[in-house]
Amino acid sequence: MKKLKVGIFGITGAVGQELKNVLFERDFPLESLRVFASSRSVGKKVETPMGVLEVENANEADFSQFDICLFAIGGGWPKEYAKKAVEAGAYVIDNSSTFRYDDEIPLVIPEINSDAIANNKLIANPNCTTAIAAIPLWVLHQKFTLKKVIISTYQATSGAGAEGMTELEQETNKYLAGEEVGCKVFAHPICFNIIPHIDSFQENDYTREEMKVTWETRKIFSEPDIPISCTCVRIPTMRAHAESIVVETEKEISPEKAKEIFKNSEGLELRDDISQNIYPMPLTASKKYDVEVGRVRQNLVFGKNGLEFFVCGDQILKGAALNTVQIAEAVAKVIDSK
Repeated sequence: MKKLKVGIFGITGAVGQELKNVLFERDFPLESLRVFASSRSVGKKVETPMGVLEVENANEADFSQFDICLFAIGGGWPKEYAKKAVEAGAYVIDNSSTFRYDDEIPLVIPEINSDAIANNKLIANPNCTTAIAAIPLWVLHQKFTLKKVIISTYQATSGAGAEGMTELEQETNKYLAGEEVGCKVFAHPICFNIIPHIDSFQENDYTREEMKVTWETRKIFSEPDIPISCTCVRIPTMRAHAESIVVETEKEISPEKAKEIFKNSEGLELRDDISQNIYPMPLTASKKYDVEVGRVRQNLVFGKNGLEFFVCGDQILKGAALNTVQIAEAVAKVIDSK
């Protein structure tokens, strides 16, 4: 396969660091790699298997020097720079929410809709919560047709970035020392607490994080009318999001059939042996590529047309960096075929 020139934009963040790691772990066909961040990080050193790289200013990048640009910078930056990169000839894979809801821009999970890439040079990466739920939902939808989906999440502090993890650690230490705890990143103290509030509240009283799951799953599946409801909760763990999922299906479904499908699906690891207390957990899912799925059982409300299960996935990997690199791998095939 043709080797490619790749740039990581946002290298100093958690996702940027994982993008670098995953590229080399998966032997991505690299001709060269350059790393970028904001002006305050310019000159910092980043160690890679290709040698020590110096962080460059993202605002001053010459995008014509790249085949693929991996964006891990939020705010308004992608809106300003993504189209410049595309116009310069590069493919852009963006991790922010900037382009996810644009009908003209594909939102991709490669195990589901890699064909959506086609000739599009700007591709959006889904929200981490969506990415973790999507594959088990997709494989069930293919076989049994989803009629309704209800999700409750248990999301790690790393979903709020490094600052979220730091706040959990610092405030927990204060609590254990008998000191007063506070909060800056989260709406309330996170240590020994859960907060049913992630992102801003919308007019329908769902949060934007909850609505992202609905909007994005429908777009990725090309199923604009599937009823999907979600409640997102922040919990005091460091890494990996967990989700409890209930589905009603058009066709009859059984736990046995679902387990067999999960077991043989790319991107999933079946962890379902309750006799040995084996089920998905952040402890076992952290730093793992596959999404764990388990606690598979017939749903008591929907009966033979209902299933309930639990998933856990590393939101920095499958929820961000890994999915981005998988998209880049699909793009590399497109480039190689030209």
